Amino acid sequence: MLLLTADTVLTGPDGDRIPGGAVLVDGRTITAAGPRAEIDRHPAAAGAEHRDFPGATILPGLINGHAHLVWDASFKMLQNYFDADDDELLLGVVGRSQQALRAGVTTLRDLGDRRGLVLRVRDAINRGELTGPRLLGSAAPLTPPKGHCWFFGGEVAGADAIRAQIRHNAELGADVIKVMASGGETTPESPPTWAGQFSAEELRVVVAEATAVGLPVAAHAHGTGSIADAVAAGVSTIEHCSWLGAENSGPDLREDVAREISDRGIAVCHAYPPDWRGFADFVGEQRFQAALERVRWMDQFGVKFLPGTDGGLPTSVFDDYAGALSYYVEAVGWTPGRVVDMATAGAAAALGLDQVGQVAAGFDADLLVVDGDPSADIHALHRQRLVVARGEPIAPAAVGVR
Repeated sequence: MLLLTADTVLTGPDGDRIPGGAVLVDGRTITAAGPRAEIDRHPAAAGAEHRDFPGATILPGLINGHAHLVWDASFKMLQNYFDADDDELLLGVVGRSQQALRAGVTTLRDLGDRRGLVLRVRDAINRGELTGPRLLGSAAPLTPPKGHCWFFGGEVAGADAIRAQIRHNAELGADVIKVMASGGETTPESPPTWAGQFSAEELRVVVAEATAVGLPVAAHAHGTGSIADAVAAGVSTIEHCSWLGAENSGPDLREDVAREISDRGIAVCHAYPPDWRGFADFVGEQRFQAALERVRWMDQFGVKFLPGTDGGLPTSVFDDYAGALSYYVEAVGWTPGRVVDMATAGAAAALGLDQVGQVAAGFDADLLVVDGDPSADIHALHRQRLVVARGEPIAPAAVGVR
């Protein structure tokens, strides 16, 4: 048993809070959360290990909705990936997932790896052989021959191949099916970012087959045509959602599609990195401001946002998720409270996770303790005192193999 007390407990969602709060943990599960005086009277509290955090806030562990743990966030990340064998990549996945955990990320969704390596690490964590965050993985994303991220091993041509790859990923134990609906920037000689890689009918096949094996679909989609086709097919999340016009013609914002995204409850993962200021310098002010305006425009239609970092790409490190969340406060202009909710209860809902994202009895004990109040100051997320992953208290030096 573990009893945590602090000045404030952010229970979520919608900024719900308990002043002078306490959280009682039994094994992997939250037994009770409430005012300190009330929890002190709980029958199990007397025998619990008590840790008090004056001046601090207890909140749900953070959720990163988009990362690639086989990449090392260096400018040579792709070459390093090609040069590494599976054992080397596995060690990298373990190390980077533990970096994320130490940064307060207790749930992380990986959207592309080689031969399901992330799923192997996930299973080792679930068996208790490793300490790490809760991992969700897609294994190899579906892409046309030599399409964007073909090197993960998910190349498909035609409906039969699409169905076979989805069944293969499901047999590996994938938590989500990833499809590269449009091109991307990181794969040499693949279709350009704005260009579609699958037809509308093929995307419907993806969703139908994924649904048949009980899995959601995450669609990488930069081009407006690909976004529209992914929405019509019924995907669960859209990654990036950049609204690029055909032939690189600039933004192509379609209100009807944005409204449908909102009406269907499809979450958009904008996927901006922790060093968003450096990224803004790299892409240029015009492109950076255009991305901000797209987010604000989608927000007007009530689109749900799922925060993620595209971790593993150059400078998108795994140990500064708080930096990535500051983008939504300091650049987009949302309140810290909204962003904390988005990265906890909101992200859990977007990913279909019903046992995380809140501090409440019966939920998994994924918790973060920080100095100050992150619902008022997003940078409080950097001032971490403790991470609890499924009931296990984590200190930076304690993360590793048991």
